[in-house]
Amino acid sequence: MDSKTILGLTALELGRAIKEGKTTSAEATKTYIEAIKANDGKYNSYVTVCEEEALARASLIDSQIASGKVASDLAGVPVAIKDNICTKGLLTTCSSKMLHNFVPPYDATVIKKIEEAGMVIIGKTNMDEFAMGSTTETSYHGATVNPRGEGRVPGGSSGGSAACVAAGLAPIALGSDTGGSIRQPASFCGVTGLKPTYGTVSRYGLVAFASSLDQIGPLSRDAMDAALMYNLINGRDDRDQSSTECSDVSLDKIADFDVSGKKIGIPRQYFGEGIEPGVKEAVMNAVRYYESKGAIVEEFDMPIVDYAIPTYYIIACAEACSNLSRYDGIKYGFRPEGELDLTSVYIRSRSEGFGLEVKRRIMLGNFVLSSGYFDAYYNKALQAKSLIKDAFDKAFAKYDVIIGPVAPTVAPKLGESLSDPLKMYLGDICTVLVNIIGLPAISIPCGESEGLPVGMQIIGRPYDEEQILGFAWNYQSSNKEA
Repeated sequence: MDSKTILGLTALELGRAIKEGKTTSAEATKTYIEAIKANDGKYNSYVTVCEEEALARASLIDSQIASGKVASDLAGVPVAIKDNICTKGLLTTCSSKMLHNFVPPYDATVIKKIEEAGMVIIGKTNMDEFAMGSTTETSYHGATVNPRGEGRVPGGSSGGSAACVAAGLAPIALGSDTGGSIRQPASFCGVTGLKPTYGTVSRYGLVAFASSLDQIGPLSRDAMDAALMYNLINGRDDRDQSSTECSDVSLDKIADFDVSGKKIGIPRQYFGEGIEPGVKEAVMNAVRYYESKGAIVEEFDMPIVDYAIPTYYIIACAEACSNLSRYDGIKYGFRPEGELDLTSVYIRSRSEGFGLEVKRRIMLGNFVLSSGYFDAYYNKALQAKSLIKDAFDKAFAKYDVIIGPVAPTVAPKLGESLSDPLKMYLGDICTVLVNIIGLPAISIPCGESEGLPVGMQIIGRPYDEEQILGFAWNYQSSNKEA
């Protein structure tokens, strides 16, 4: 099978081709590594490429497939991993100077699961430092460029994972989503991104940003690939006490999903001030497709959306300042040179090891948790979280799914967002509510505005991944046929 054909296959198609002997894992892995070497200089989507390890593992997997030891649908398929997911013996830097030389002594649970399924890790992808950002410009390794728009950001913080899939430098990738960090880059880069229900995928081995919000999920070319990866990585993990028992999604039910008679809710606040007309038009065109297939669409008010950004950033920054307190220059990571007393080590390692955006969020977190402001900010955010849950419970009593844009705009130009951090934060308004109360959601491409991709967000009830994947695949398969 020639290189162009291999690079054009989805993860599922590539897995089938390997299983049927039309190609091998070694051939597919070599093809992707050569593509990375030839093209990633334009995008900077990878921070580490593990060529020797990947080729050796691919040869091993080929022999295991031949002997019947591994038989998953994704056996032999190359995969890219966001650089905040621990990989034993392979650099995991969180795109930060603080962890520039950190090599984990263990694998994250999701890494063990995908390797047991026979997948081949080809590299670690660029990201916003410690997952704090929406553009992949805060990375210590430099910004990632959107393959779908010259001079545009890929979104963040999983921008490297989205960009490498969009550029054809990986058939599928893993990212993490704290406030939209899978869905928003998926939207900006024109790929599919699934944020699972909180707890369905173990966070063991994911370097924490905000522990009550973080969730690992796939970025892929379509919803069927996302479903396959979700089935590989989900499930209860004794090493993550927030993980839960859950069921695999049925690929057959997703493939045959019928939207006729399903009720779709459209929050008016998602289409209010600040949304670009082209984004609104693309999403509403996709909603009209569902209507044409027999779905029932209703607009409704969800005023709690106005409190999404302050609630999210108070909770996220409070948890971030706590989680990042462990980086002190003593145990691992960056340590300043010279003979220093203990206090100087703490101060210099953190002031020199962290970037501006991380420092900003640590300061905000310490502020909202301080004795004079704890009740005024953090406690109020927790109260707002309860109101947000109530609002979604009422909505899901009427609707099967909620649909809206992923982001109010298309991908901004490189440099625009960093000059106005508040504007960058406001761009998360459509995604953060999902993380605050742990709902599943998926972003799928639904058109273009100004020649740039637009993503539609489909939100479901807790543990209802099968339904949102069904909605997504119904739309995507119809467009493929057209």
